[in-house]
Amino acid sequence: MTQRELLSVRLCDLKVSIEGTWLEERIARVRDELGQRDLRFNPHFWLSDEWFSPTGVPGVALPFYLAHPKLTRLERSQMLEAEGATADACLRLLRHELGHAIQHAFKLERRREWQRLFGKASTPYPEAYRPNPASRRYVHNLPAWYAQSHPEEDFAETFAVWLRPRYNWRRHYQGWPALRKLKYVDRLMAELAGQPPRVRSRAKPFPLSRERMTLGTYYERKRAHYSVGFTDAYDRDLKRLFSEAEGPRDRRETAATFLRRHRREIRGMVAKWTGEYQLTLNQVLEQMMGRCKELRLVADGPERKLVLDFAIMLTVHGMNYLYRGREWHVM
Repeated sequence: MTQRELLSVRLCDLKVSIEGTWLEERIARVRDELGQRDLRFNPHFWLSDEWFSPTGVPGVALPFYLAHPKLTRLERSQMLEAEGATADACLRLLRHELGHAIQHAFKLERRREWQRLFGKASTPYPEAYRPNPASRRYVHNLPAWYAQSHPEEDFAETFAVWLRPRYNWRRHYQGWPALRKLKYVDRLMAELAGQPPRVRSRAKPFPLSRERMTLGTYYERKRAHYSVGFTDAYDRDLKRLFSEAEGPRDRRETAATFLRRHRREIRGMVAKWTGEYQLTLNQVLEQMMGRCKELRLVADGPERKLVLDFAIMLTVHGMNYLYRGREWHVM
């Protein structure tokens, strides 16, 4: 089946499952990690349209596109990447989602010390956040300094770092304020060791079997969700980096052409730095190239310096959208 044909298939008709795929091995591995800590809550896993752990459910949903190589390739072709498609990325996400699941299983957000260290779970999720990459108050597990987006994400990220086997978090985070959170999680999990969970729901919200939209519609909506818009607010920064053309006969390369020539390198560079969705970055680049054309800007200066300076500028402005991508489902 071609990708075009696949886009006309409904999600509920994909006939994929976790069983028999590489996901089984990853899930077994994190279950073993829980068992080694004597954490006996039994999280369940199912396929849906994204990564998430629903409020009140001690389980984890995984995205359908990880259940078959052809679907993973389709995800990459439609979204420019497939989140969790490598072994390491999958394990990081699973540990993060298990942090949410164990929070739901034991209602940890109700504890006073949990609230004192992480904040209140009832805090509204922001539409965007501006993380401080230099902050040492938060651990690093997922890209984009995701622990800074919300108290529940802070806990899930801290749990993920704590759960990681053969990782000396005490040494790595020595001197960081984040170490207090890790030590709290360590004490808390020791307290919960061997205990049955308070919440045992086996619900599977938004299962793939009930999603009747086609893959084509799904990706249209997903791309729209990740879309961004730019105004002339970035003109000043573009004019600082590039020069204005000196009349219609200016022979220098236009800034729009320069960015088009280096777009893949720039996009990959910024995505690596920030963890930002490449689709969002691609749309930002499109908007900026359009403004460069309208402003008649030209690339004047050392090529490598222009590439790096623009990548830094894109990183700074792209931070406004770091959270929006991961709000496709509340995690």
